[in-house]
Amino acid sequence: MAIAAETPANKQIPLIMSEIRTAADKLANIGPAVSVFGSARVSRNSPHYETTVAISAALAEAGFAVIAGGGPGIMEAANKGAFEAGGTSIGLNISLPHEAHNNEYQTISLSFEYFFSRKATFFMHSFAYVAMPGGFGTLDELFEALTLIQTGKVPPAPIVLVGSEYWYGLVEWLGGQVLANGMIGAHDLDLFIIEDDPIKVVRKVVEFHAKVNSDAQYAPSLPA
Repeated sequence: MAIAAETPANKQIPLIMSEIRTAADKLANIGPAVSVFGSARVSRNSPHYETTVAISAALAEAGFAVIAGGGPGIMEAANKGAFEAGGTSIGLNISLPHEAHNNEYQTISLSFEYFFSRKATFFMHSFAYVAMPGGFGTLDELFEALTLIQTGKVPPAPIVLVGSEYWYGLVEWLGGQVLANGMIGAHDLDLFIIEDDPIKVVRKVVEFHAKVNSDAQYAPSLPA
């Protein structure tokens, strides 16, 4: 019998599977969780940092776990808010050659070599998403959430974009180009809302949970 040649995929797939399995086991009993996306480059004295801390603290006080990327910037702010409020603060830490450090505000810390398994973990465990200002990584996570909900691969979920001034141009482009050219339907623009007030952001999540997910078990589940 011929022996399969060693390829990069042969080396990567077992580790990716292991990372997903480890995350599923470690996060199996965290209950309802909200993922917070945002830039690693935001400073601690930024209003976006302060807003993220406030949102995450309020989410934790409302009984939700908070999942963030585990790094600095907005990720740190999300973990910090939940951690200092006494909640479950989950960091999905990615190994990057130029990333400064993992933040210290994590009650549950997971390490990933691959973005694929890290991103899968976000969507295995979240029932709502908050997108703060960010770059390519944040946009990748945001549009993954939109795509999965649009196509029914994950259940409907609140997606809240925080920072109207930051997101305004993107939303205008979605309506003026993507919708206008028939690439999405008008109802797809209802998959997210823009909200700057932390109290209203958390209220949106709480109301959705009470209405739709009050009886959910929140077992880990990969997109269908």
